[in-house]
Amino acid sequence: MDLEAVRTFAAVAEAGQFRKAADDLSITQQAVSKRVAALERDLGVRLFTRTPRGAELTIDGQAFLPHARELLRVAERAVASVRTGHRPLRVDVINSRGAASGLMRGFHRAHPEIDLDVLMLFDVETAVTAIRSGAIDASFRAVAAPGRPLPEDIESVRVFDEPLQLLTGPAHALAGAKSVTVAELAGHRIWMPGIVPGTEWAAYYDDLVAEFGLTIEATGPNFGSDALLDTIADTPALATFMSEQTRLVWPAGHGLRRIPVTDPTPVYPHSLLWHRDNPHPALTTLRTHLAATSPGGDTAGTWVPDWVLPR
Repeated sequence: MDLEAVRTFAAVAEAGQFRKAADDLSITQQAVSKRVAALERDLGVRLFTRTPRGAELTIDGQAFLPHARELLRVAERAVASVRTGHRPLRVDVINSRGAASGLMRGFHRAHPEIDLDVLMLFDVETAVTAIRSGAIDASFRAVAAPGRPLPEDIESVRVFDEPLQLLTGPAHALAGAKSVTVAELAGHRIWMPGIVPGTEWAAYYDDLVAEFGLTIEATGPNFGSDALLDTIADTPALATFMSEQTRLVWPAGHGLRRIPVTDPTPVYPHSLLWHRDNPHPALTTLRTHLAATSPGGDTAGTWVPDWVLPR
């Protein structure tokens, strides 16, 4: 069904005259007549009766009018849903408890007028595909993993470096330390069952192990953070790495310790990815916000793999 014909029908019904509808639509009266006639042919009914005073709706016209108006409202909503600046900004934050989620909460507090859709995608390939298809506007990732350069149409900027901390139970040998050096972690078992081969965070921890001779075990099923915390609390031989801004709550009886790691401090690099031709105005606002509120990177005394993009 031709929406312009439906729009013209609604205009004639409201104006009560073909000439007045033509003026309202900024088209000729002949064009109005042609559109209404075409719509009547499509529907197989007459919609108006011409009278000396103008045009009156037939019974069929009266029945069709509320549906015509609803069609036009639906069309307007459909256009608005994809019009630049009128749909929510869609951003992938990987997980709900990490630093990227915290960065987006800060952005929302600073710009409550901007509608947001926050979602969580698993790996960088899925995120890049979603960016290129327009399914999302941006994604937080550690880029670029070795041997996997970003496509030329994907832009990225490193926005936040998050220090790693050691998480131990109360009976662990390092539980009483105010801080630990990377060298002091050698020989200790660091258990991280959430590391998935092929992901950018797996590449990060592979390089961390190779650089400092650490022992990271990714064995066993990943039952989530609650099960991880239970195990660390009850097993003196195990510790795990936890990013500084990871939001976790555990029972008071666990007695878990979060211990800063130094000399150097391993930092996890968060970058923002987006399509270079993305016109959403809120994307520029997000990038400006992150540049103004996130601390600088490549700080002395920190470590990232050599494949991480510089700031």
